[in-house]
Amino acid sequence: MKNTPTNIPGPSYAEMRDPRLLPEAFRARVLAARPREDDPLDLFNITWRRADGSINHILLPRELTGVDANIIVLIGRDFPSGSHKVGPVYTTLMEAELDGRARPGIHTVVGPSTGNFGIGTAYVARLKGYRAVVVMPDGMSRERYERIRRYGGELDLTPGTESDVILTLERTHAAYMNRPEFIVLEQFSLLPNYRFHRHVTGRSALEAAAGYGNGKITLFVAAPGSAGTLAAGDEIKSKYPEAIVAAPEPRECPTLYSNGLGSHRIEGVGDKMVTLIHNVLNTDYVLLVHDEDCLWSLLALQEGPLGGVLGVSGVCNIIAAVRMARHLGLGRADNVVTVATDGFDRYPSVMDDLRRRAGARVPRELARWKASPFAASTPEEILDTRTPEQKDRLFAQKEAMWSRLGYPADYLRKMRGRAFWDEEGDRVEEVDRRYVTARGPVQ
Repeated sequence: MKNTPTNIPGPSYAEMRDPRLLPEAFRARVLAARPREDDPLDLFNITWRRADGSINHILLPRELTGVDANIIVLIGRDFPSGSHKVGPVYTTLMEAELDGRARPGIHTVVGPSTGNFGIGTAYVARLKGYRAVVVMPDGMSRERYERIRRYGGELDLTPGTESDVILTLERTHAAYMNRPEFIVLEQFSLLPNYRFHRHVTGRSALEAAAGYGNGKITLFVAAPGSAGTLAAGDEIKSKYPEAIVAAPEPRECPTLYSNGLGSHRIEGVGDKMVTLIHNVLNTDYVLLVHDEDCLWSLLALQEGPLGGVLGVSGVCNIIAAVRMARHLGLGRADNVVTVATDGFDRYPSVMDDLRRRAGARVPRELARWKASPFAASTPEEILDTRTPEQKDRLFAQKEAMWSRLGYPADYLRKMRGRAFWDEEGDRVEEVDRRYVTARGPVQ
């Protein structure tokens, strides 16, 4: 897998955790490539770090959050393609290439998604010389489709919106999964997604929190779409076993909360399933967030310092982080870390739809949400999922879904043990050794 015209290299897991491991002159070229979306060197900018080596994050002012705890938000919009979802896309394809299962010019890359993973699929495929097909629902924001097409991706649309992603998965399995000309980057089931977030996002979260409060992470919050980001909680718990991991989801689609289903408007999360890569052993709480709260909050924030920085799911995560900090009685020494997957650039059409639906209520609602942008309009709905009964319920949900897609019962049972997740996480060092040897030195 040497650097040849038909095989474009990129970073190892370790180099994504810390690009400063790259040779200094090469790193300068990588940073210079960042404004250009057609330079394969931009793959080496898949990292949570800024150019100065610090973790890209913000600490929310207490006057905005209304709680004493430190709410720390990792910022995903500055990744190549505009979302941290490009990381799991890249690692899944990188591991497939390393194993000899994917080659540009031979295989077509397929990415089932509701948006950001699909955008990342088109972006990475373009830089590495693959044709890309993105399978996604036909009711997502206009900006998502435009970005995918801009990167040269083709769209295979299925009926519905975010909460109909199961139809997208079924389409992917039926049309692409077992055909040799396609390599499917299936974010909901393939473990490079888990590995990226456990090792890259998790360690970045730990480093970001080290400069605040007691230097630890008391609470990590991430709304599951693929549930890849929740894998950061496994890394956090490996250092701070007492840390709490909370998974918010739309109250209109309370799948983890109560096995419920429904449509909602928080694009990127709430996909009506327990995904295969979701380690439910380490999810301590599930809580519900009203989708309209996220939309109004996002619209209200555009006129302040956070304008452009957050997307809908990021606001969902922050609302949940605030609610959990209040629920747990966290104080000034406690650090709460959450993630903003993307920025506002994906949502102008969503905001236009909100204004259209609200009509004359817009000024009143905006005034309310500007005053308290991360408040909630509904009663507290928080479920403790640490009990054996709750774990069994969530595992049963997972097994019912994924056995239907052909995964064997013994494999699904292994996921009930912590050893499975630790072994998968520990594969990062082996993958890196093989990859760096096959790739050769960067230059």
